[in-house]
Amino acid sequence: MFVSTAYAQAAASAPSMGTMDVLQQFLPLVLIFVVFYLLLIRPQQKRMKQHKQMLAELRRGDRVVTSGGIIGTVNKVVSDTELVIEIAEGVRVRVVRATVAEVLGKGEAAAASADKADADK
Repeated sequence: MFVSTAYAQAAASAPSMGTMDVLQQFLPLVLIFVVFYLLLIRPQQKRMKQHKQMLAELRRGDRVVTSGGIIGTVNKVVSDTELVIEIAEGVRVRVVRATVAEVLGKGEAAAASADKADADK
């Protein structure tokens, strides 16, 4: 009548993927990761390492710029995480060491200058 007979058809087998096909699929992803590593990740790690070293070498007398844009001279190293910076005559600010963005000029260490003065006498 109105319904025709339906015959089941065998499912087509999926083509097998060889190792070259898999390699060609993942090669662009690997190349993108390599480019990201060389252009973004590695330089950022290098900058972080230099900044960490700069913070570790801070000492009294260094002229610094904080991340807030305040320029001052390190007056006292309070601890591993804090500094006292003199931003004007008699105006001292206590800041976190990590907020120092740049060292403008290196000052002489207080102990070294005292030893030098003793040697000159």
